Amino acid sequence: MSDPAIEDRPYRVGVDIGGTFTDLCLADGDGVVAIAKTLSTKDSPADAVERVLVEALADTGTSAGELSSFVHGTTLFTNAIVERKGARTALLTTRGFRDVLEIGRERRYELYDLQVELPVPLVPRHLRFDVPERLLADGSEAEPLDEEYVERLARELEAAGVEAVGVGFLHSYASPEHERRAAAAIERAAPSLRVSLSSAVAPEIREFERISTTVANAYVQALVESYLEDLVARVERLGFRGRFAVMLSSGGIATVETASRFPVRLLESGPAAGALAAAALGEESGEPDLLSFDMGGTTAKLCLVTGGRPLVTEEFEVDRVYRLKRGSGLPVKTPVIDMVEIGVGGGSIARVSALETVAVGPESAGSDPGPACYALGGTEATVTDADLVLGYLDPGYFLGGRLRLDVDAARRAIEGSVAGPLGLSLDEAAWGIHEIANQDMANAARVHVVERGREPSLLPVYAFGGAGPVHALGVAAALGSPQVYVPRGAGVLSAAGFLVAPLAFDLVRTRRVLLAELERAEAEALFAEMEAEGARVLRAAGIEDVSHARSADVRYVGQGHELRVDVPPGGVGALAEEFVRLYGEVYGREGPAVPVEALNWRVLSSVPRPELRLSPRRPPSGEPRKGEREAYFPGGRRVVPVFDRYALEPGTRVDGPAILEERESTLVVPPGRLAEVTANLAVLVR
Repeated sequence: MSDPAIEDRPYRVGVDIGGTFTDLCLADGDGVVAIAKTLSTKDSPADAVERVLVEALADTGTSAGELSSFVHGTTLFTNAIVERKGARTALLTTRGFRDVLEIGRERRYELYDLQVELPVPLVPRHLRFDVPERLLADGSEAEPLDEEYVERLARELEAAGVEAVGVGFLHSYASPEHERRAAAAIERAAPSLRVSLSSAVAPEIREFERISTTVANAYVQALVESYLEDLVARVERLGFRGRFAVMLSSGGIATVETASRFPVRLLESGPAAGALAAAALGEESGEPDLLSFDMGGTTAKLCLVTGGRPLVTEEFEVDRVYRLKRGSGLPVKTPVIDMVEIGVGGGSIARVSALETVAVGPESAGSDPGPACYALGGTEATVTDADLVLGYLDPGYFLGGRLRLDVDAARRAIEGSVAGPLGLSLDEAAWGIHEIANQDMANAARVHVVERGREPSLLPVYAFGGAGPVHALGVAAALGSPQVYVPRGAGVLSAAGFLVAPLAFDLVRTRRVLLAELERAEAEALFAEMEAEGARVLRAAGIEDVSHARSADVRYVGQGHELRVDVPPGGVGALAEEFVRLYGEVYGREGPAVPVEALNWRVLSSVPRPELRLSPRRPPSGEPRKGEREAYFPGGRRVVPVFDRYALEPGTRVDGPAILEERESTLVVPPGRLAEVTANLAVLVR
């Protein structure tokens, strides 16, 4: 049980580690009181977390002992998979299925590429082993597990320097018995090995995705445990005694113990928080349907929010050979907020393509060496360099003046990389980089929204991230979106998203059944079993007020993919009708005249979402107009007024072109657009 005194402490903090920046948001019961941003420290990420926390506490006169909770998210563990920096991992699977990680779904993601490059499994073939055992699809035993074989193999693996083992038997989703006995055998023979079971990590049908997920979990488990242990120790040394939680990819948060057991659920934890924050702001402003647009230093993340909630999917890939090619990465079967992530950020490198056109990303300069204008050793032109040359960024006010930008270095980089080779002027080259980045992000957003049955031109864009407000109006124009919202404190909004996420845990069971033949009592028993497990996980964190949301993966018989359907108020008996309605909404047509079946049954166990207004408490103050400077827009350079975002009162209107500056981000209002400050201090551009 948690200490009641902890809950009474007034402050909560959220921290997000990105590829370029580490962001922090500090809030009390009334709203956000402080935000902070610093360059990420690649070799020791916890250093940046500690630094930004110390700065925020000092700025507000707050002590770590006054914090009731610390919520953290990061993409560090995704990077560990991409860079192959995880543990040396082995796989134990059913005899005859050793090569399932390479066979996959026998589907080429690029049909006409004779040299198509396939994703490389995390476990090489010489560390994948057949185990004598076999369960049937109904969970009955066809061949007993050879436990002596598992024990001998475990001792050999330990002696060979293997650190982790994934166990994924063919039909373990139907019965976990063989996997649990294999884990016990490994524990007896080689207790130093970390073990991940597919029946615990991803107990779903489809062995390729399930085993791939289990291997990824084993691969990063040691890294996650050591990182979280170090970070918790650091904040406790500062005096923190509250609840430390970690953001999950699904948009919930979990305890350190749960995160260490299921680290694969953290892979997209940072981007998930941004989508949650956008959804919360949408509710504040009466916009339940919107497009969340988060552009940071390394990537841009775009997410469709409907009915006040980001969409969630179980289809996710890590380390894609081609970033936008589905099927070119390692599948991970875990709930994740459904978003498209594209390699375009402030640090994305611009170059001339083989067709002699401007190309941007996905390679990024990150925080080390960073864009050329950071003067930290980078020499290649990036999106940030282009925005600086165009006059959108103030070289003396980047990060509130803590990082002075070198305009001449940005000019040299663009001249050498793009302008010179293409025979363009410096302004033309910089605008080309800026506009190509906008179009790439808009194209990705359009596909993401249309594939989910929505029309992008009807959705307002909620823009945030350090680079998001600079590019938001260009992306919105390409999409035909009606308006753009930019919240105050947009540069660190993802960190604020951690503070509106509920403690939550997802569970799933596979039971394939025709809905016309479904026994309601059987479905109720299955849901009750999962709800009891979810309640146990959350109550272990000292939480008693637990609620459960039920859903199922449903399809027409004969289809290869499912739609996730929330169980309607009428119960499981109304699932088929709700599926038919949802199918028509997503695909724009009626389904075939065939029976409907459910494959997977899901429960989301959670506690009530924390109440927090994301708009800052501090009232506007100071002189709104800071000055003016030259900025480039199509047609040439012009003198543009510059405004202090912190001094703009609700109701203030600003005609474009104009630039509105904060410490962590800059909003560029193009010519012909009208910006208005709303009651919650966001800027609405129509």
